[in-house]
Amino acid sequence: MLDFTDLEVWKEARVFRNQMRVLIARFPADEKFRLKDQLLRSSRSITNNISEGHGRFHFQENIQFCRTARGSLTESKDHLIVALDSEFISQSEFDEYMIQYEKCIKMLNGYINFLRTEKRKEINKKQRK
Repeated sequence: MLDFTDLEVWKEARVFRNQMRVLIARFPADEKFRLKDQLLRSSRSITNNISEGHGRFHFQENIQFCRTARGSLTESKDHLIVALDSEFISQSEFDEYMIQYEKCIKMLNGYINFLRTEKRKEINKKQRK
């Protein structure tokens, strides 16, 4: 049985999370309980939800947690747009973060599709018995 840390999607989300941790250290001090905190929480939520879903051992629950992770990833993108609009990051920096964002969103969508397929296989197997 794989550990959640073996999942490629979790590994890529971890890279994104760590990029956000480094980034927010550069934000102004008055953003500590605003954008800094929001971006930190949303980026952590991605890996948190992937790992929690993996630990549920039921496809539908895992899918739901991955959907929540996808929502947190999308929320993080919005926070990055705020950082861009507030001129905390440049357009080129934003574009670099979007490369990792796109990689993560594609992997999450692929993992969700994999889980759906496995769920269908499990249902079909039970129906044949």
